[in-house]
Amino acid sequence: MKIAPSLLAADFLHLQEEVEKVNASGDILHLDIMDGTLVPNISFGFSVLDQLAPAMKVPMDVHLMVVNPHKWFKKVADDGAYMCSFHLEAAGRRCKEFIDIIHSYGMKAGIAIDPDVPVKKLFPYIGKADFFLIMSVFAGFGGQKFIEVTLDRVAAMKAEIAARGADALIEVDGGVNFNNAKALRDVGVDIAVAGSTVFHSDDPVGAVTALREA
Repeated sequence: MKIAPSLLAADFLHLQEEVEKVNASGDILHLDIMDGTLVPNISFGFSVLDQLAPAMKVPMDVHLMVVNPHKWFKKVADDGAYMCSFHLEAAGRRCKEFIDIIHSYGMKAGIAIDPDVPVKKLFPYIGKADFFLIMSVFAGFGGQKFIEVTLDRVAAMKAEIAARGADALIEVDGGVNFNNAKALRDVGVDIAVAGSTVFHSDDPVGAVTALREA
């Protein structure tokens, strides 16, 4: 299971130092871009991403929590992102179109859903999307408590992917910590996004290692 530290929980007064911690330990850097409309919060925008991109030594995973996410796919690609996900709720019937656009820019395409969206709504896109981001908290704020039923949702998604003979990764974001990391790995999570557990630790580099080896 790969660990993707989430910049949302970083200390923005010392962002360069925080990025260096991710470069030293993380597998992927997770970037939550929020617009205050699709989700009830505003995080950071492309002015931050523009400055981060040249400093990153690990792949960037951009999670667009915005309405009209397709307006930003090219910008995300231009900044060198490896992965880009959008919310099913924001795409509606245009999911396949959005996946194709992301692929056309050379990125891995993902679809994200909140905890109240049935995972079966992702099934039509198995074999099309490269990864599925199953939120284990409601999108918008860091530091929330992990929703335990996420484990069952991941297991159901993993089983359906296997039943169709497809190849897609499962990513989980929200409340990931030392107590649930092993359970997440056991049900088939490929990428675990961790914010507070990493950046609020006295030893962020050690925290990433501990999550990976839990």
